[in-house]
Amino acid sequence: MRPTALGRAAEDYLMWLSSHGYAQTTVANRRHHLDDLVEFLAERDMAEPKAVSFTALESYQRHLFHHKKRDGAPLSFRTQAQRIIGAKGFFSWMTSHGLIALDPASGIVLPKAEHRLPEATLSAEEADTVLSGPDVTTALGLRDRAVMEVFYSTAIRRAELIALKLWDIDHERGTVFVRQGKGGRDRYTPIGPRALSWVDRYLELVRPRLVVGKTDTLFLSASGAPLCPDWLSRTVTAYISAGAPKKPGSCHMFRHTAATLMLEGGADIRYVGEMLGHAKLETTAIYTRVSIAKLRAVHAATHPAGGGQTG
Repeated sequence: MRPTALGRAAEDYLMWLSSHGYAQTTVANRRHHLDDLVEFLAERDMAEPKAVSFTALESYQRHLFHHKKRDGAPLSFRTQAQRIIGAKGFFSWMTSHGLIALDPASGIVLPKAEHRLPEATLSAEEADTVLSGPDVTTALGLRDRAVMEVFYSTAIRRAELIALKLWDIDHERGTVFVRQGKGGRDRYTPIGPRALSWVDRYLELVRPRLVVGKTDTLFLSASGAPLCPDWLSRTVTAYISAGAPKKPGSCHMFRHTAATLMLEGGADIRYVGEMLGHAKLETTAIYTRVSIAKLRAVHAATHPAGGGQTG
C-alpha cells in the first residue's frame, strides 16, 4: 500500500476488518483491491481521504470496466462489483470513523452481476481418468492423488483443503471437519472410503518424508510447508488438462463435478447445499441447471426430434 494518508487509512481499515472477525481470504482480497484503488487515485493526485470525490470513484469504475486481464479478457461484472463493494466498504468505514465528512462512494451503483453456470464439469469417467493421472509410485504423485481424491469426494474449496489439519479427517465417521469455511462457518462434510484409503496411504508413506519440524497441517509441499494456493491450482489444472483436455478447469472443477453428479444421482438439493457449505439454497440451485440428465431423458422421450417419437 502506498505510504499516503489514504494508504494508511486503508491499512487501518484492513486491520479493523481482521479484528472484527472477517475471514483472512476476505481481508487479503480487500487488500489487493484497495491497493489498486489507492494507486489509481494517487496517480490522479488524490492521496488524502478528503480529496476523493464521487467523480473520481466513477472514473475508477469506468477504469474497471475497460480493464483487461493478462489474457486480454475484460473483468466480469461480478469481479467489478466485488472491487466496488470493497471501495464502498472502505469509504463508509472512513465516514463512520470521522476521517471524512461525507461518503463519496454512497452514490456509486454496483454493476449487475451475471448469473453464470460453471463453465464445465467432468463426467464420472473423466473424473476417474483425471484422478489416475499422478504417478503414485512417487511420493509427490501419491500426495497429488490423495489431494484430488479429497477434492472430488468432499467438494471442499481450495483454501479449505489447504487448511486441513491431521485430526480433521475422522476415519470412523467418514467425515472431514471444515473449520471457518466461506462466511466464517464450520461444517462437517462426508468423505468416501476410496478417498480415505488414499489419505491413509499418503499419511503412512509420504507425509513422514515431507515433515519439517512440528506441523499439524495435513497436506504438505515438497519443502514441508502448507500447499501454496497458486501452485495447487496450476498442478490440478495440469492433471485436468492431461486427463480431460476439452474441459478447462482447476480445483473448483471437482466441487462443480461432485455437486452435479450427486444431483444427477438423485441427491436432495438441501443435502448437497449443506455439503458444499452454502448459506442459501439459491446458491446450490445453480447446479440444478447444470445437472440436466433428467431433462435430457424427458426431451428424448417427448420431443418430436428427441428420438422418442417416430413419424
